[in-house]
Amino acid sequence: MRRTRTSPLRTFLARLAALVGLVVLGALCPGTAQAAQQPATQAAGLHISNGRLVESNGNDFVMRGVNHAHTWYPNELGSLADIKAQGANTVRVVLADGHRWTANTAADVTNVVAQCKANRLICVLEVHDTTGYGEDSAAGTLDQAADYWIGLKDVLAGQENYIIINIGNEPWGNTDPAGWTAPTIAAIKKLRNAGFEHTIMVDAPNWGQDWQQVMRTNAQSVYAADTTGNLVFSIHMYSVFDTAAEITDYLNAFVSAKLPLVIGEFGGPADQWGDPDEDTMMAAAEQLHIGYLAWSWSGNTDPVLDLVLDFDPARMTSWGQRIFNGANGIAQTAKEATVFGGGSSDTQAPTAPGTPTASAVTATSARLTWTASTDNVGVAGYDVVRVSGGTETKVAAATTNSVTVTGLTAGTAYSFAVYARDTAGNRSARSATVGVTTANTPAGSCSVGYRVVGDWQGGFQGEIVIRNTGTAAVTGWKLGFTFADGQSVTNMWGGTAAQSAGAVTVTPASYTNTIAAGGSVTLGFIGSKGSTNTAPAAFTLNGAACVNG
Repeated sequence: MRRTRTSPLRTFLARLAALVGLVVLGALCPGTAQAAQQPATQAAGLHISNGRLVESNGNDFVMRGVNHAHTWYPNELGSLADIKAQGANTVRVVLADGHRWTANTAADVTNVVAQCKANRLICVLEVHDTTGYGEDSAAGTLDQAADYWIGLKDVLAGQENYIIINIGNEPWGNTDPAGWTAPTIAAIKKLRNAGFEHTIMVDAPNWGQDWQQVMRTNAQSVYAADTTGNLVFSIHMYSVFDTAAEITDYLNAFVSAKLPLVIGEFGGPADQWGDPDEDTMMAAAEQLHIGYLAWSWSGNTDPVLDLVLDFDPARMTSWGQRIFNGANGIAQTAKEATVFGGGSSDTQAPTAPGTPTASAVTATSARLTWTASTDNVGVAGYDVVRVSGGTETKVAAATTNSVTVTGLTAGTAYSFAVYARDTAGNRSARSATVGVTTANTPAGSCSVGYRVVGDWQGGFQGEIVIRNTGTAAVTGWKLGFTFADGQSVTNMWGGTAAQSAGAVTVTPASYTNTIAAGGSVTLGFIGSKGSTNTAPAAFTLNGAACVNG
């Protein structure tokens, strides 16, 4: 879960500690240098074999999915169908045990599991109340979370093929993270003593990011505490993991030790604490056959990490496009669990979809509709691709024969086509293409709010909120303003600043590239100043004047 984990100074110290830890790990942490010991027997259903998560039939299962904030948005369970439509094979579902948020009832959890199964998704269930224990006074304990799971035993028993129990989300903050180990072992043993045979997942301390290497150091002893050996570790990768070396070294340490690991949460958009290297996370996960679960489908307080806006799959963000349709993304790499029929003997592909037609074309989106395909077993969904010469790029997925393609550039010509796929993963021939030219972006429909968040001698922190007051989305914008007192931008998140004398131009980050109609994006920056710090008098967006305020 994205939150303020560390100050800039603490982040620096975190990275220093992490780098030191990487150098001396072999000497200080011999446990992780050894291969994990496997138990004599394995549980039925999803389980661990030779350091890998496998299904009951022994097939490797690599998670490719997202997180869904169910406990805060209980009426959005229909999102599971939308998540599946994008190609995911797993969803991590946020639940509450009643310590901090209202507990999800047995009936509700039963329904969640049923909906996961109906949508052919492996379901990772997690208790969120433990987030930041030891630093956040509102957080619950892993022992309380274990009691919650025990209370649901009748609901969860028999579902070992379909669910994984993530005992507690980010169950320790940055205060004395070494305290994580003993309660984690105790919670695992409590569940095993209660008769649970499911694969169990445990999150790292340091708000999930393990920058002090506590989980990495103690992983072998924690794994050994599980009498079944069906335990998988979860690392959350945000701004602490902003270099390829940090990411690949951490992941390889677990793989080399044959200790099961998944990236249970991760983000890509930059913030004031750093710029996570999501490209390396996804590429390394694919290379090492490690699962990943992006944060999160929708509903974040700050929508910077929303994969879609307002739970609407037609409003996919740039972060969503990266996760679902980018290199090493879900559409390219996910394989459905064989328990749902993935890898079946069906080899007959669906018929090609009809030629799509376009409607409701705006500056940044277009609605495509086509004649449905047929299949001997059943059509599972459709993939929409942008065609450019001999290159195809997936831009959308749907379970029905229409979809709205978003994130387009104003005044640009596109060519789209559609593939159908069946439940066994067979893909049809490509449909004929349709040409679409987006509308031009209207200018001048904007307002800009500017404020100083804090200041100190010689410097200050500023915030800029750009609001789109028009009726069409604005994509690929450029903001302009001028400082009058010699101020300069030294660091910015949410955009990239270029400055000549007092004149500043800002271009968007990937996750702020599109401003929805009626929506806004927020930029933050650190600046230098002299004795006076007058706010800019005027702002322009794409060359057109904006209203102040």
